[in-house]
Amino acid sequence: MNIDMIRAAALRIRGHARVTPMLTSPFLDEIAGRRVLVKAENLQHTGSFKFRGGWSAVSAMDDATRKRGIIAYSSGNHAQGVAAAAAAHGAPAVIVMPENAPKLKIDNTRALGAEVVLYDRAGGESREEVGGKIAEDRGLTLIRPYDEPQVIAGQGTTGLEIATQATALGVTSGDVIACCGGGGLTSGIALALEAEAPNMRVRPAEPEGFDDTARSLATGHKQRNPTETGSLCDAIITREPGDLTFPILQRLAGPGLVVTEDEALHAMSLAFKRLKIVVEPGGACALAAALFNGDKIEGDAVVAVCTGGNVDTDVFADALKRFP
Repeated sequence: MNIDMIRAAALRIRGHARVTPMLTSPFLDEIAGRRVLVKAENLQHTGSFKFRGGWSAVSAMDDATRKRGIIAYSSGNHAQGVAAAAAAHGAPAVIVMPENAPKLKIDNTRALGAEVVLYDRAGGESREEVGGKIAEDRGLTLIRPYDEPQVIAGQGTTGLEIATQATALGVTSGDVIACCGGGGLTSGIALALEAEAPNMRVRPAEPEGFDDTARSLATGHKQRNPTETGSLCDAIITREPGDLTFPILQRLAGPGLVVTEDEALHAMSLAFKRLKIVVEPGGACALAAALFNGDKIEGDAVVAVCTGGNVDTDVFADALKRFP
């Protein structure tokens, strides 16, 4: 992985992905005790930053590979990003998703034209094994959700935009907090900032109990979560950091930040009231860290990436009810 791959992905994505806005609110600044710049990737196509990686990976394939078909596994956001990119390129797509993924994400993936294959995540069934067998049987090309160079390159285009937008707002140093699962977005942003905004530092944000990246960075060795279920923040729950992403984060990222589910739900409510945007629990962890972990953040300003907005209605309503 290198910055040249990210810049090349940016050229392929131009005109297809949205340049999402950087939002601000004095009310959020007051809560955080510093300026808070919110990169609204929940407004990206398919409702999350994952469209960037999906488009980058599919657009980098040759025509023959695309025509044979694509397969991906995902709890929902990578699923939709790949499905949308495949449809736009005329490529068939199969997406392996957990049975307990949010219904909205499953429905949206099917609506984008992909064949959805469900597996029993709660029962311990392996998405890698399910996806690998289908790929082998049908001759499909696998696009992994984070340990995939072209996916990381696509997610890194978010970092290029952050560098430009933050500079325009007078912010050239400080922490950039990204919601982190396997680390594709976080490592991509880290590489982009290293080249374009070297005084800014990426930091991963994770939900309590699923903080494998924070623990891995603290110990210097990859740590595993005991399970991949049991959190509302389903979009960023993984077993451990990626093999490609973790070395990048070791070199470039600051310490991880960990938030509670209540803090994520509170951040969702505040994002709706103060920024007028809808954010899912996993996509709100970075904003929650920026708002409620101020003593662990350095500088007069912080950037928080709201990574996704694909939330089921009942979960969103509960967030607004609990934190009116």
